[in-house]
Amino acid sequence: MQRTAAIEATSSIPTGSLPLTGERTVPGIASENYWFRRHQAAYLHLREEVQGPRLLEVGAGEGYGSALLAERAPAVLALDYDGLAVAHLVQRYPGLAAIRANLAALPVADASFDTVVSLQVIEHVWDHPQFVAECARVLRPGGLLMLSTPNRLTFSPGAGPTDKPLNPFHTHEFTAAELCRLVAGSGRSVLAVRGLFAGPRLAALDSRHSANGGFVAAQLAEPPEQWPAGLAADVASIGWQDFQVGPDFQVGPGGQDDLTALDECLDLILLARRA
Repeated sequence: MQRTAAIEATSSIPTGSLPLTGERTVPGIASENYWFRRHQAAYLHLREEVQGPRLLEVGAGEGYGSALLAERAPAVLALDYDGLAVAHLVQRYPGLAAIRANLAALPVADASFDTVVSLQVIEHVWDHPQFVAECARVLRPGGLLMLSTPNRLTFSPGAGPTDKPLNPFHTHEFTAAELCRLVAGSGRSVLAVRGLFAGPRLAALDSRHSANGGFVAAQLAEPPEQWPAGLAADVASIGWQDFQVGPDFQVGPGGQDDLTALDECLDLILLARRA
């Protein structure tokens, strides 16, 4: 499937295909379009990094991300804790294998995947070191781990490392340095950390909705059914191209680059390799 076909496929999922939980992003729902496109941009970026034929997605949700990644990996297994999401995934994407699983104890054998992907999941789990260790355990030696998570500095501005996140579904949110420290060590080497940033058009929309604290804040201020027509139209117009992924910041055994350039990013993207 070509990239344009994949984007059309994940854009045409019927509204109401899965109930909204307040956290899981479901494509095909107009009020969710900003969040869907933000996540889609990360998947499309990381799809180009996939290595090897066997890929595991931990926390696959609705399944659109696994479907995009499957264009590069012929054998994809999608895991999610929500049985309803898994049932939807196997029906909506019949070419994918999916099972319900405890994400803190992955039901797969050691060293059985070439790539493990987990986007926008680690901030939800309770035992972060165990989660990372499990993701690394199921990677073959030399296998690639790809993570993304909201940047605490922009997602919960003003919150410290021990403060409760503003999002009630999150147990902890990370800065770039914190995420690197978590993943590095115990047979895992961080290759790079990147930022997903708002592009110029989103910056313009922030200015347009500045009276409500910016574009994202305006979406959160009221239920979608109460949005002004202009805001609803702006949300519906967002595409994955409105987000940009910045350059690599290398993290080596002797230390790390200055990561302050990532302070303004929306989401953190980290790549690590199992020794």
